[in-house]
Amino acid sequence: MAGIIAPSILSADVTKLGEDVALVEKAGAKYLHIDLMDGSFVPSMAYGPAWVKQLRPQTDLFLDVHLMAVHPENHVEELAEAGADLIGVHVEATPHIHRVLQMIKAAGVKAEVVINPGTPVSAIVPVLGMVDQVLVMTVNPGFGGQAFLPATVAKIKELADYKKDNGLDYDIEVDGGINDKTIVMTAAAGANVFVAGSYVYDKKDPAAKVAKLLDLTK
Repeated sequence: MAGIIAPSILSADVTKLGEDVALVEKAGAKYLHIDLMDGSFVPSMAYGPAWVKQLRPQTDLFLDVHLMAVHPENHVEELAEAGADLIGVHVEATPHIHRVLQMIKAAGVKAEVVINPGTPVSAIVPVLGMVDQVLVMTVNPGFGGQAFLPATVAKIKELADYKKDNGLDYDIEVDGGINDKTIVMTAAAGANVFVAGSYVYDKKDPAAKVAKLLDLTK
């Protein structure tokens, strides 16, 4: 089964966002990755719950919301009401990761735990049994267009092995520097959801880029 491509609107043209979303949806993307950044957990600021609310009626794509914010528990209810299908929270952003994930599930939304490149898989083992998806950051969060960090591949494989050995059923998502080369190595390690931002939207034909990535994960 082909992997799931999740184009990131962080790299899209905000002046024609509806058109950019429609292009990748038509090309076969199933997810739309939405980065929400608070300027505190990461230096950048980008988007907010209002963007999710405005996008929801415009597309049938699965809205994959990546929350890069301190105190993520303060945003769960609003994002769920706005129409998020999945909310991803960083283990580094809260001392109460178990409770935040419980809140997401209670809101009727899929829950994802996210780890930065410098965070070991052992930090999230206690919550792997309750999540629908794990996001391995393959660059440092907060900025698009960064180079892929090869050392993160070992964590993808570790998560895939842990899932198999313990009979779990979470998806493994990767985000950062994903292109036609790095998607192959991350898929081989066990990832099945691939966030692609600059590779898709910095080109003249986003639909063709999505189609190519899908073909590489078959």
